[in-house]
Amino acid sequence: MFGFYTHDLSPFLIQFGNGWGIRYYGMAYVLGFLAWFYGLRWFRKLGWSQLNEQQISELLFYTVVGVLIGGRLGYCLLYDWAETVRDPISIIAFWNGGIRGMASHGGIVGALLGFLLWARKNRVDGWAVADNAAVFAPVGIFLGRIANFINGELWGRASDVSWAVIFPDAGSVARHPSQLYEAGGEGLLLGWLMFWWRSRSPKPSGQVLAAFFVVYAMIRFGIEFFREPDAGDPLVWGLSRGQLFSVGLGIVGAGVWLWRSRGGKGLRS
Repeated sequence: MFGFYTHDLSPFLIQFGNGWGIRYYGMAYVLGFLAWFYGLRWFRKLGWSQLNEQQISELLFYTVVGVLIGGRLGYCLLYDWAETVRDPISIIAFWNGGIRGMASHGGIVGALLGFLLWARKNRVDGWAVADNAAVFAPVGIFLGRIANFINGELWGRASDVSWAVIFPDAGSVARHPSQLYEAGGEGLLLGWLMFWWRSRSPKPSGQVLAAFFVVYAMIRFGIEFFREPDAGDPLVWGLSRGQLFSVGLGIVGAGVWLWRSRGGKGLRS
């Protein structure tokens, strides 16, 4: 019989008392956006980006707004529709805590719309921005999943593997640390693949973005089999909502890939 690890980590990096403080989850967002900012500066040295400092700063602002709005609306519309209809004001309740108030699929779509709006406003090649974003997005995803594990949320299905973890909020049953699986798959593996693909496609094509959608969807779909479905999550054909949304994202990615491979019109205004 294995002596499973019992999760006892605090969600606070620094706590000021009465539930207030600096949370790891919030820091994950901050560090993810910083990676986007400094990564674009690095890409400029590699010749993959022609943006100046002011443009990078403005693009970061659009991306932050897109992620926050998209992530929140995604959660409310995709995972909490009944409560959203009952209390529309709940949409702005970002303080509801961690991933329970945000949805990764919505954040991805929000970020995409954010930097495409910026590209249109500034008459910049939107595909170059999109391809670069696809490389750095896994950094934020990785940090977010690590924060999910620290928070003791989004745990996996019951398991007796030697590395299983007991999450007190989920009872006394040991479970897959699916948050760490996602950090490795959606973060490290996806990030490496996107950087490799971007290095092979130095000219903006939109296909790196399309590859991000498809590969993320595949990885997320697979890891969802180890993750405990959200409470009240209606399974369709045995698939969770996260898997169904991933299928949709993958179809969109495949469509963008085909469109761009056939010389689809660019994203300039």
